[in-house]
Amino acid sequence: MDRPIGGASGGRRTRQTAHELARYETLFATRTRGMKSSAMREMMALTERPDVISLAGGLPDTSTFEPELYATLMARVAAESTARALQYGPTEGMASTVQCVVDVMAAEGTTIDPGEVLVTTGGQQVIDLVCKTLLDPGDVVICEAPTYPGAIPTLCSYEADVIQVETDAEGMKVEELPELLARLAREGRRPKFIYSIPTFQNPAGVTMSAERRRRLVEITREHEILVREDNPYGLLRVEGDPESSLHGRDGGD
Repeated sequence: MDRPIGGASGGRRTRQTAHELARYETLFATRTRGMKSSAMREMMALTERPDVISLAGGLPDTSTFEPELYATLMARVAAESTARALQYGPTEGMASTVQCVVDVMAAEGTTIDPGEVLVTTGGQQVIDLVCKTLLDPGDVVICEAPTYPGAIPTLCSYEADVIQVETDAEGMKVEELPELLARLAREGRRPKFIYSIPTFQNPAGVTMSAERRRRLVEITREHEILVREDNPYGLLRVEGDPESSLHGRDGGD
């Protein structure tokens, strides 16, 4: 007979032992066999420690946030739109939020139609949705080496064959793609998409050069390969001129 999660004292077990989990192994989906603990999970656990100031993740310094401004904004929500704020919203996102996304992308030189926008809880959910929509077990995904530590576990959870292309000071070595694609074609395989963080790449910190961006768009157009462009830090520039997004260079297609 299974033991209840909560004991008589009302306590709750926070983590099951390996022995207990082994009882349910036959119920797990096959894809879970390749799953490993995410580096993001281990990293975020460290941020709970008061003696640690982590520079490993994209964590803002929340001590710089103005409490008075936050209180004012929340008071406005409470006074003007409590019912709406606490209600379910449209799947694609509230119209006002969608327009904010359109405006931010326009500030980076990328023009999009509001009807093309899907508001999510963040980049991690987007990666999951793309994988869920496009990937079958064994499908090839190309990304940079290194790449965002939250992306690889998600790709692997959908049993993708992840092939990484080395980066240098100018970003992904795009010149290596034609040979890689030719080799995959000889093997009868075709990448489902390329995942790239061209601006202020995480974790390498490099920005893809204009020439490599042009060439990447050219190659992916020629081979009809999708590009999943991740751009969480594009507006955080403190010097220099911004490069056009891959989406913008591709004419928005």
